[in-house]
Amino acid sequence: MTPTIIAVAFGYLLGSVPFGLLVTRAAGLGDVRNIGSGNIGATNVLRTGRKGLAAATLLLDALKGTIAVLIAAHWGSEAALAAGFGAFIGHILPVWLGFKGGKGVATYLGVLIALAWKAALLFAVTWLAVAFLTRYSSLAALAASTVTPAVLYMMGLPDYAVVIAALTVLIFIKHHANIGR
Repeated sequence: MTPTIIAVAFGYLLGSVPFGLLVTRAAGLGDVRNIGSGNIGATNVLRTGRKGLAAATLLLDALKGTIAVLIAAHWGSEAALAAGFGAFIGHILPVWLGFKGGKGVATYLGVLIALAWKAALLFAVTWLAVAFLTRYSSLAALAASTVTPAVLYMMGLPDYAVVIAALTVLIFIKHHANIGR
C-alpha cells in the first residue's frame, strides 16, 4: 500500500505544476487566468495568440502525466495507475493555485501514453477528427475521453479502464460550463 500512496502523492505534486501559467508568465504575457476561460491549460494559452506557447503547454502538461506513470511503474502497475490518477488530480486541483486548475485533457493524454499508447493514439485521432469537424476543443475532448475506457477494456486492461473512466467523469465535470453552452 505504501508505494501506491507515495505514487499518488508524487503524481499529484508533479501534476500540480501549472505549466500554462509558468510559460505565459515567462513569455511576459502575465497571468493566463485573466484571459479567455481563465483556465491554465493549452487551449486557453492558445487564446494569447501564441501557438508556440500553447504547444509547449500541451506538451508539458502531457509529460507530467507520462513521467508520473513511468516513474511509478517501477513499483508496479497499481502504483503506475495511482501516479497517473494523482497527476491528473494535481492538474485539475493544484494546491499552488487554490485548487483551481485546468480541465485535465493534456494530462489525461499523457497518462494514456504511458499506460497504453495504442489507446492514447485512438484518443488523439478521435480528438483531432471531432475538433476538425466541429471546431470545438471541448467537444473533441469529451468525445475522445468517452471512447477511451471502452477501448482499454476491449484491449484486456480492465483496471486501466476503470481508472481512466473515473478521469473521464472528472473531465465531464470540469467541462460542465461548456456542456451547458
